[in-house]
This record gives sequence, C-alpha cells and structure tokens, in this order.
Amino acid sequence: MLNVLCPFCSSDSTQVIDTRPIPDGVRRRRECIACGERFTTYERAEEPRIDVIKRDGRRERFDRQKLLRGLARAAGGRPVSADQLEAVAAWIAEQARQGGGEAQAERIGDLAERGLARVDPVSAIQFASVYRNLADLDQLEAVVRRFKDDPLPGEDQLAIEPPVPSGSKSSIGRSREISSNRRRGHVPQP
Repeated sequence: MLNVLCPFCSSDSTQVIDTRPIPDGVRRRRECIACGERFTTYERAEEPRIDVIKRDGRRERFDRQKLLRGLARAAGGRPVSADQLEAVAAWIAEQARQGGGEAQAERIGDLAERGLARVDPVSAIQFASVYRNLADLDQLEAVVRRFKDDPLPGEDQLAIEPPVPSGSKSSIGRSREISSNRRRGHVPQP
C-alpha cells in the first residue's frame, strides 16, 4: 500500500475519508492523523505519451497540468467549476490520443477553444484572445461573430456534424479563416 505524505507536515500517516470517481480517475479526500489537516489527491492511470509539435517544430511532452492552468486562466472570474475544466482537459487529452503519439500544438489549442466554448463561450473568447494573439478589436469582433454564427449544440442536443473541433464545416476552432454564410443545422444534400 502506498503511503501518501501530508503536504502540511510531511507525515506519512494519512487516511482516506472520501473517495469519488472523476471522468478519468479517482478523487480522494484525505486527513492527516498527525496534524489533522485535510487535503485532496487525484489518481489517474498513466496515459500513453503524446508529443506536442510546436509551431516552430520543437517537440514537447503533452502536459495536462499546463493545459489545465491555461484553461483556468481563460475561465478566471467566470462561472466555470474545476470539475468542468477537468472534463474539458480529459476530452482534449482523449482527442489528442486518437491522433496517435503526437499532436500539433495548433490542434490542442483548437480543442481547448472548442471545449471551453461548450462550457462557457465567454471563457472561450478570452482563451482565443491570447491563443490567437488578437491584435485589435476587429480581430476580437471576428472571433465573437464566429461564436455567434456557429453555435455549438447543447448537452441535450445531438450535433449534426461530427464532434471534431477543427472539422471542415465548423468555424469554431479554425485557426485562420471564418466560414462563409451557410444555413445552420441543416444536413447537406448529396
């Protein structure tokens, strides 16, 4: 059995007082027997290695915590819970794993923007303003217009298009272009 050290006093005599499943692991609430402080730990299975290919060609290991910090910064001050951000991060990691052992940094950013848009569109716009390095109000207005013109389906609705953030028909998550006017919610005819 693994002894977990207390982050307050470094004692290894801790006990689990609550265990709850989370989308990709287990959350445990613990109490230190020595000092009485409580803290939370998360247990996840080790995920396969994913290399993120940066725009300049460098490779970097996918860092879930770095992703969560970026999502949290974008959602700062917004009504978005830590559990919602965890779920977005889990979805992004799952999508990145489907691409094999590597993913383009641009795709991770598009996935993050799309995932935040499902939780809180304002957080997604805040994320886009940094991620896309918007230079002026016209660019910000174009992002806002894109989110208004291409709404995401709600949790209780089925998407007509596949749930791929950078799909050929969805403009949300596209890096450089804004889609032309098209009828929303209609299945294209053959």
